[in-house]
Amino acid sequence: MTAIAKQVEDFLSSSAPFDMLNEAQRSDLIRNADLLYVTKDNAGQFGAKESRLYLIQSGQFSVEDGEGAARHLSEGDYFNYTAILDNQTYPLSVTVDSPGLIYSFAARDVTGLLDLVEVSSFFNGLRNNALQNHAIADSNSMWLYKSLTDVVSKAPVAAHCDTTIVEAAKLMTQEKVSSLLVTENEKLIGIVTDRDLRSRVVAEAFDTHRAVKDIMTAAPAQIGSNRTLFDAMSLMTEKNIHHLPVIDHLSQSPMGMITASDIIRHQRGNVLFIIGELTKANSLYELIRLSWQLPHYFAAHAKRAGDYDIAGKILSQATDVMTRKLIGFFQQDNGKAPMMFAWLVYGSQAREDQTTGSDQDSGLLLASKPNEKQAAYFAEMTDYVCKGLAKCGIKLCDGNIMASNPKLRLALDDAVSEAQQWVNSPTKEAIMHFNIFLDVRCAAGDASLFKELQKRRAPLLQQKMFLAALARASNEVSVPLSMFQKFSYEKGRKQKDTIDLKTRAVALINNIARIYALADGITLPNTVTRLESLSEKSELSSKDAANLKDIWIFLNRLRWRHQLENKVTDNLVSVSTLSSIQKHQLKAGFKAIERANEAMVMKFSGGVG
Repeated sequence: MTAIAKQVEDFLSSSAPFDMLNEAQRSDLIRNADLLYVTKDNAGQFGAKESRLYLIQSGQFSVEDGEGAARHLSEGDYFNYTAILDNQTYPLSVTVDSPGLIYSFAARDVTGLLDLVEVSSFFNGLRNNALQNHAIADSNSMWLYKSLTDVVSKAPVAAHCDTTIVEAAKLMTQEKVSSLLVTENEKLIGIVTDRDLRSRVVAEAFDTHRAVKDIMTAAPAQIGSNRTLFDAMSLMTEKNIHHLPVIDHLSQSPMGMITASDIIRHQRGNVLFIIGELTKANSLYELIRLSWQLPHYFAAHAKRAGDYDIAGKILSQATDVMTRKLIGFFQQDNGKAPMMFAWLVYGSQAREDQTTGSDQDSGLLLASKPNEKQAAYFAEMTDYVCKGLAKCGIKLCDGNIMASNPKLRLALDDAVSEAQQWVNSPTKEAIMHFNIFLDVRCAAGDASLFKELQKRRAPLLQQKMFLAALARASNEVSVPLSMFQKFSYEKGRKQKDTIDLKTRAVALINNIARIYALADGITLPNTVTRLESLSEKSELSSKDAANLKDIWIFLNRLRWRHQLENKVTDNLVSVSTLSSIQKHQLKAGFKAIERANEAMVMKFSGGVG
């Protein structure tokens, strides 16, 4: 093997997608390869008629190759692949910004490799600006993101509340189901199971000609159709129930039923063991002991890429359970709350994308302004819960965004007035302060109180001037790429090639999804759900939304893997630890985020940054 061939071989062995070829396939590709040192004096050679594929080893170049406007490229970037894919010759112009080495491969040799899925999908991904991350679709854990609309395939087996017990039993036998939804005016009011028939009818010799409403479990736990299979599994685990009605989140009519057997059929691993144990905790000591097993649980069970996809949801659900348990412990010792309240969570817990480094972000919504005695009760409760969560490993918020802060314990009317103030004065400083409060969820207490807040705030948060201010604020952060598409690393860090994926990428996608969701009237805080829920009137196309979702999932995989493998809580991922394909994925992801962010700023603020 010549020195040049050996140099090409070494570089291709670490360059996606050719690093996935076997030795014979790589040798065939190298046989007709050239290594070019390109300067301003010889850049005209790229006008040759023969179509070739080019891979940059070093240097910086501005290239026009049939992909539209000139692109700034550097190490690891390909060009002229469109000509190979289309079997056409396109005008090719290369401007040298910094001289360097470029590998050149014969079109016929590359074309012969396009039969390989990993090669063809890679270059088609480059052309379509899509994240080359097929593992996402094949993940063993992605089923947890599946919408319940996709899971519930059968029409609900339901009966009117005045149906007799014997008729209800016949219907259940006929439909071969172990539970029956009970409705009135097409709304769910109860549920009857086989167990109810045994214990409430047969065992009690109850008159079977009585109405089924007389033996039903009234106001059963239920879940909206816009939630995920994971959400259903979490609720069933916490409530220790085997049947969970699924309700259309718009009409509130029953859509079907999720059962324990459905969960088992979809599940490929018991990822909720730790949550099940937390729900059984009977004391603060026991809750603390179990909670500190969470990091070890993740380290032991997160072995595949797809496992990282659900880690954030598991931790968020676990934190929800801890919060509810702590509120319960406090009320056992101090009595029932003096008025209705909703415990609100913000930021990563609200979005259900917590990591091991996430801190507490919470607030308390009250039905009305409390008197002195009531205020004292809630002050003690929130202090107990926040300190309890800290003992459980969910650290206190450095910025004091916690329900223990009296400024974050607001009556409903005051919370609406606060939102009005945000909208009226969306200064840069104000945006930085309240941006976190736009990702919010009710984790405990009276959910209807929170829904009323959302209902009253929604039209305020859709105002154009407010959305414009949010868009401008998002434009303050840029993706970590230089003009020539090289990674820009964090300064002053011990590790020289790290990127803060949370601040420089994930937060940008969160911002984009948040702003489009607010404009669309979507109140769900989860980023993936927001992107999936955008209506046709949203100007973010379904293709772009799907691509951003894939990128978001990919970035969070990298964050979780970094934290678990290195036993750290930061988000400073070292690029040198990534594979060649992951580096390409990361660069493609950053480019897509940048385009989406620029388009969002243009749409909502007219391009004024």
